[in-house]
Amino acid sequence: MTTDPLRGGLVASLSQPGGNVTGLSSQQSELAGKRLELLREVLPNLRRLAVMANAGYLESVLELGEVQAIARNLGIESIKLEVRRAEDIGPAFEGLKGQADALYVVADGLLGSNRLRIVTFALAAHLPTIFNQRAYVAAGGFLSYGPNLPAQFRRAAEIVDKVLHGAKPGEIPVEQPTKFDFIINLTTADAAVSAMAPLGV
Repeated sequence: MTTDPLRGGLVASLSQPGGNVTGLSSQQSELAGKRLELLREVLPNLRRLAVMANAGYLESVLELGEVQAIARNLGIESIKLEVRRAEDIGPAFEGLKGQADALYVVADGLLGSNRLRIVTFALAAHLPTIFNQRAYVAAGGFLSYGPNLPAQFRRAAEIVDKVLHGAKPGEIPVEQPTKFDFIINLTTADAAVSAMAPLGV
């Protein structure tokens, strides 16, 4: 499973992957617009959006660019927070003080393993957050929207079973998610009311 196997150069096409590769796309870049739409519903006067991403991971960089383009079209200023290691997270928040109305996190392995640190900094800054995985909301984040990962893992196992029974990976279409989760942490939402009030919510 990967974010965007086509733009990442892993397959020739989703319907005919070719070579010895198939699997699932999590469509994280394609869902950036939906996440921003949901964030705007909660924060209708959102003007400045910080976007945190791992600058050393190609798929995160692709999603970062997608978020910035969509934000620009919506008249939202985006502030790029590039990190390459866990030690970069604290200084990124330090340099952000008072400059953003919300935070969009482009999740990957690095940021996922530091989700508690990210959520803690965001809560301390009274900064509403949106993520692509429910694990961040379980850690105290505000909102998440993304594919239902258990459903994707089950489907991945079924594809592995096909390959083990002789199917050629390059002839199995790359599948996209059909089930999505929108998660709200109500405790964090209550705590964020004071941060949202100046934005007209």
